[in-house]
Amino acid sequence: MSPNASAPTRRDFLRRSATAVASIPALAAAAPPRMLAAGSERIRVGVIGCGNRGGGAAINCLEADPAVEIVAAADALSDRSAKFGATLAAWAEKNLKPGERRVTVTPETTFIGFDGYRKMLAAVPMDIVIITSSVAFHPIHLEACVRAGKHVFVEKAAAADPVGCRRLIAAGELAKEKKLSVVAGTQRRHDPVYLENRKAVEDGAIGRILSGRVWWCGGNARLEYEKVDGETPGQFMVRNWYQFTELCGDHIIEQHVHNLDVANWFIGRPPQFALGFGGRARRPIGNRYDFFSVDYDYGDDVTVHSMCRQINGCYQRIGEHLVGATGSVWPGGKLNPAGKAAVKPKGGVNPYVQEHVDLIASLRNGRPLSETRGVAEATLTAIMGRLSAYTGQIVRWVDLAENQESPFYNLQLSPTPEDFEKGTVTIPAEGVIPIPGTA
Repeated sequence: MSPNASAPTRRDFLRRSATAVASIPALAAAAPPRMLAAGSERIRVGVIGCGNRGGGAAINCLEADPAVEIVAAADALSDRSAKFGATLAAWAEKNLKPGERRVTVTPETTFIGFDGYRKMLAAVPMDIVIITSSVAFHPIHLEACVRAGKHVFVEKAAAADPVGCRRLIAAGELAKEKKLSVVAGTQRRHDPVYLENRKAVEDGAIGRILSGRVWWCGGNARLEYEKVDGETPGQFMVRNWYQFTELCGDHIIEQHVHNLDVANWFIGRPPQFALGFGGRARRPIGNRYDFFSVDYDYGDDVTVHSMCRQINGCYQRIGEHLVGATGSVWPGGKLNPAGKAAVKPKGGVNPYVQEHVDLIASLRNGRPLSETRGVAEATLTAIMGRLSAYTGQIVRWVDLAENQESPFYNLQLSPTPEDFEKGTVTIPAEGVIPIPGTA
């Protein structure tokens, strides 16, 4: 593969992604999205995926607007839905006045099983759906919500593989046609500090960006699985989703996607190719790597080095730093134009809440938001790095987004989301990981 091959334009990527809309199976026509007036009209919200992030996102949405009411939930695991209910009940007891109905999930509006989201969408009237399921399920869950005529908040990352990313893009294009908002969980794009610095860079505060460094180096290497007697292979994998690349995409995708998204956002485009390495020596469970180190080439002599690690007891650094021709910026902190004192913009806004504020505002003002492209591009960027580390080869953007002859273009991890619904899941062999040069 030539590292000098040019990447396609975003227009090329979106055109090809949009053609995938035709492959989405047709369902019965959904009702048009309900317009919301400013004020106290309730905003009915359902949640797909009731783990820790599901409870957190539901509370963020409740805090974003007093008209929000959580009305339904769906999860593959019954104990997770029970924990979700307890989390919201505790929040309501602490924050709501007696008789105030903002958390109205009941056993009748709680749906268990891998097809629970379909049952929820068919049975409960909703305006917004929060998707906080495992990463690999995001495309199929978004697709179903859009077909059902729902506005959506979908957590990052977009998917675990290239096929899933393009499927999510296609669903996003369909949402545009239906005038539905889709906001992604790349919350830095809703953080006033990042937004102010992005505007300053766009206005030339540090000149043309030449290079950068992005990090997510932390711990969180679990030592054992969580197990429940009598569970199916699919339930076991979802309970321990973060240990399996097939469900989380490895930590370069599920976690480091935030930092790579910032690089793409500030530079204004995704990279042309990636060359990196990684490895695993400490994890006793699952099939993920311990670390990744990747060089991303954005063309025009712009390079970004990416580093992510999940090894307990090591130095931690999470953030981004970009260097321009006349200065530098920490996107979440200080801006350093040449000859000027460093200035840190004022923050004070919780971006995890603000992303829901912005979503709800789009419903009220009739100007739909579409964030699927950004999160999909960031995810594909992370996938480029993962594939390069796994194989030891250069991986080009075009191989994932355009070149159908590339072995990476149609890469789909197995088991697939459909396998979970069918009950045909086989747990991957323990500790078997890709070996560079042979994968």
